[in-house]
Amino acid sequence: MDLSYALTPFLAWLVAGTSKFIINSIKARQLAFGLIGYGGLPSNHSAIVSSMAALIALKEGVGHPAFGVAITLAFIVTLDANSLRRQVGKHATAINKLTVGCSDHQPLRERMGHTRLEIAAGIGVGIAVAFAANAILT
Repeated sequence: MDLSYALTPFLAWLVAGTSKFIINSIKARQLAFGLIGYGGLPSNHSAIVSSMAALIALKEGVGHPAFGVAITLAFIVTLDANSLRRQVGKHATAINKLTVGCSDHQPLRERMGHTRLEIAAGIGVGIAVAFAANAILT
């Protein structure tokens, strides 16, 4: 079995997550453990799915059916990150405003989705990791 197919998405997640933590820590001027999660630059989700699509393209070619499946999944994930999850964040903001003063309400996380720049950065990270993994693990 070619372990690069299992390792590449994990490495993309690790690189994107570490980059996001460093960027958020620099912005906050402190270690940003409270900002770990959904949202931010680069998008972990986009990095993971684009790393797999890019790896399949490199190893099997863009004409391979697996590349078609991977690119379809990547489109679904990135569209979800940009639209649906951003709407969820907007709903959380509205709910938090409505529940101000309620003692039994835990504030909802408002930062959920990604901007197009954050998604593009995630795709860039994923492709770069796929190229590196293909070169090192092959």
